[in-house]
Amino acid sequence: MTPVSLRRWAWVHTWSSLVCTIFMLLLCLTGLPLIFHHEIDHLLGDEIEAPAMPAGTPRASLDRVIEVAKARQPGKVVQFVSREEDDDTLWYVTLNDEPMATENFKSVVVDARTGEVLGEPKLGEGFMNLMFRLHVDLFAGLPGKLFLGLMGLLLVAAIVSGVVLYAPFMRKLDFGTVRRDRSTRVRWLDLHNLLSIVTVTWALVVGFTGVINTWADLMVKLYQYKELGAMTAQYKGQSTPKVLGSLQLSAERAQVLEPDMTLAFVAFPGTSFSSPHHYAIFMRGHEPLTSRLVKPVLADAVTSEITDSRELPWYLKALLVSQPLHFGDYGGMPLKVVWALLDIATIVVLGSGLYLWIARKRAASKAVASQDLPGANDVTGAAR
Repeated sequence: MTPVSLRRWAWVHTWSSLVCTIFMLLLCLTGLPLIFHHEIDHLLGDEIEAPAMPAGTPRASLDRVIEVAKARQPGKVVQFVSREEDDDTLWYVTLNDEPMATENFKSVVVDARTGEVLGEPKLGEGFMNLMFRLHVDLFAGLPGKLFLGLMGLLLVAAIVSGVVLYAPFMRKLDFGTVRRDRSTRVRWLDLHNLLSIVTVTWALVVGFTGVINTWADLMVKLYQYKELGAMTAQYKGQSTPKVLGSLQLSAERAQVLEPDMTLAFVAFPGTSFSSPHHYAIFMRGHEPLTSRLVKPVLADAVTSEITDSRELPWYLKALLVSQPLHFGDYGGMPLKVVWALLDIATIVVLGSGLYLWIARKRAASKAVASQDLPGANDVTGAAR
């Protein structure tokens, strides 16, 4: 590689790193507790658990679940009904003032066996919500998400350019060398390079999946316009029903249609994942990968008849796969610990990179100042 090419790559690495470093540090710091959000919620007492019951205990009708949830939040409409992947004893019912409302959510947790309300989690409050909002959109909604997506792209550019620069640098040193007998700046440079190359794959994966996640709102809008629009074309122009049919019957028919899958969540008519006329019943598989993917089954919200079912488009599949991968949520606690250690190492990389830039600028300023001192040229000339 020519010296000119190296200088160009160095310029890309320096400025892409500098622009995104502060925001990447924020994302790493806020992402660290989010890796363990289930465990932290449990420690803080924010998790709601269902009472133990014998295996095979009959389940309450979904219609009953909706009824008791609406009774706890009168005047509000149901937007979503969901359950955790590894826990089928609880239903989480999300309600709001309007079907398309995106603020002021209310959540009611209902026992899936007894149909009794177990609690109402406080949404939009507390330490974990603060970490989540800072990490996702900086409290700025879609513009905040897109801005963080841009910072993620700059991070990818910094990583790629760093790898290009690392190869010629390491021709002079053995892998993993930290020159402890040199200046503080050189020692930090060696440590920065070592940790950077160790975390490079992880940083690329997390950075790129993070960028994909920032496009989630746009992907959902595209899905509504294209796929969902095609699936509900025959209902175009019809008024939104005022009285809804049985959700339980709709779910049972969806289960018959997809016997090897299980219900993940339901989007009610008029919400972002459904049409004004349908229950959108999203089914998921049981394998490690298919459990992260869902398949929509549309049911007429009045008659409970199944009207359509299609695979999700590739871009939503990419989104659903990237979300748990971003937080290391595929392999249980061991993978979460690995993710946390790599996150901490990346914080050191970002901090040391900022330190190295500041130290180099200071050294350059001192060199210029020394050149401007009276007699400095005579001294340097004599030294030469």
